[in-house]
Order: sequence, then C-alpha cells, then structure tokens
Amino acid sequence: MSEGEREIEDLQVEVAALLDFVYAPLLDDQHVRGVLPAPLGAPAVRVVIGDKGECAPGRLTAYEIPLRAGEELRTAHDVVALLRAAHTGTHIYPANRVSSVMGMDLYLVDPARMKEAPFSMDDWAATLLRCLARPSADQVGSHLRGFLFREGGLLRLYMDSDDIPVPDVIAADVRPGGALTALPAALPSLLGEEWRTTDAVDDPHCRYRVDLTDW
Repeated sequence: MSEGEREIEDLQVEVAALLDFVYAPLLDDQHVRGVLPAPLGAPAVRVVIGDKGECAPGRLTAYEIPLRAGEELRTAHDVVALLRAAHTGTHIYPANRVSSVMGMDLYLVDPARMKEAPFSMDDWAATLLRCLARPSADQVGSHLRGFLFREGGLLRLYMDSDDIPVPDVIAADVRPGGALTALPAALPSLLGEEWRTTDAVDDPHCRYRVDLTDW
C-alpha cells in the first residue's frame, strides 16, 4: 500500500468518528446515519443523512465527498462543511452525479460547485473535547475531568495535571477555534503558569482558574 493510499485510509477512519452527529443534528433536524468508505479504494467517503433514528433506506440520503483537494487532503472538518453545504439550499446535480446505493439516493458532491458552510463554535469545542478525552502519546500529563460552555464563546475545561504539585482540579478557560492541534499537548505546562492563574471564587469545582483565552 502506498503512502497516499494509507493517508486516505487514515482520513476515512477520522471521518468515521463523526459519532457526535448521530445524537446531535448535523444541521436543522438531520443526523448522521452512516459513514461508508467509498468502494474499490476510491479516495472518497460517503456520509448518510436522515432524521434522528431513521433506518429506512428510502428516507436516507448519501453524499459522496472526495477526500483529495489537488495535492492536499481534506480534513474531517472540511467533510462536515461540504456535507452541510450539499444538504442545504438548492443544488442541481447532473445525471451522471446522481445514482443510488443500498436503496438510498446517492449524490456525488463536486466541491468546486459548493460554498463550504462555516464550522460552528460547538463543532470546534467538540473537536477539542474529543482530543482531550482521548489523548495521544504526546498529550500525557493532563486529564479532562469536565467542561462547561461559557458566555462569549468560551469553553471552560476542568483538568488535572501531573505537573501540578498538589493534585487537584484546575479550570482552564479557552476560546475554541481553528488552531486546536497544539493546545492539548501544551496544556500540562500551561496549567502551572502562575501568571495566568486567578482564584476561582465563583466556581466550587476547581482550585483555581487559568486564562488561556489569548493563547
């Protein structure tokens, strides 16, 4: 298997983890009802959309989204944005881009004809929480204990850290956004930076609070 084929497989695995949208709507009242690897090793993924709990093929819609964008690969975020764009508004699909699979209507999405829907703040927050709940090897040292959505687009993370002398829960206020990859790895050290800390007099769930809103 080539490196490019392995990258496609890894990305298909990442997109398959869109479990959040099984329970919470992807848009309006539509939920993810399936994520399918495109057959024959095609560099694409098929996402099935329908009402919550729906299983009847005739009431589901599948969209095939290419995972390559020129020399680059699309991320799971890009797939969500294209999926929302494809499922909203009025789009005219040529006959050669409409078919059926397993009893479902199947639309082949052409990203060049779509304006991607913006990723919402809740989407970014869910991405960050997922990273913290399932830390990678380079994120060892802190653990997610809880979270709370705050006013002004902030997210409060309740963390503990191996780098803190006195084991306890620390609150970290962050502003979810596009640059999330570095934060989980940096959190263990950031939680102990005294100049960022303040007493959490209004929050009985932590020993102190760390302001990471400008990080």
